[in-house]
Amino acid sequence: MSTSSNIPPPSSNGVFSVSASILIDAPRDKVWQILLDFPKYREWNPFVRGQTIVSKTDKRPLNDQTPREGAYLLMSPVHIPPTMDDASVWLSSSSLELITVIDHENYRCSWRYVSLPHWLLSADRWQAVSTVLGGGTKYESLIVFTGLAAYIMRLFLKSGLQKGFVEMGEALKNRCEKA
Repeated sequence: MSTSSNIPPPSSNGVFSVSASILIDAPRDKVWQILLDFPKYREWNPFVRGQTIVSKTDKRPLNDQTPREGAYLLMSPVHIPPTMDDASVWLSSSSLELITVIDHENYRCSWRYVSLPHWLLSADRWQAVSTVLGGGTKYESLIVFTGLAAYIMRLFLKSGLQKGFVEMGEALKNRCEKA
């Protein structure tokens, strides 16, 4: 796998970060298309079971589910540990995110957690896909947490989040290679 990253360096190391990457035997365009097809996450993603573009005020789903900068993204449910079975999860949460980057030219996207005040908890997540020398696509994801609540999250949720990132990458690989 390529050692270079398509994710820009984080603006801060934060309190903690979680990352994962995986090599996928599929064209970059196909991986990118599946990654941004939020309505179909429930079909394949054991970690973030649903992603919906919503209105900021009442969190109602918008008719247009095309990811775009400035749109609000409701991630719900988020499963820790990751599972396709909604009944067997010990922690299921939701998260309101502001999409900050949809970069089709460089095949990367980012969003920021906005459910709580920034000083209490903030998280910036990047995802990117890159063509790998010799064929295939590298998927990578990174999230950096800051704020007071991040210290508590690091103690209780870091390993579960790490497992979620890894399993999401594996599920994306499986979806892309079979689709």
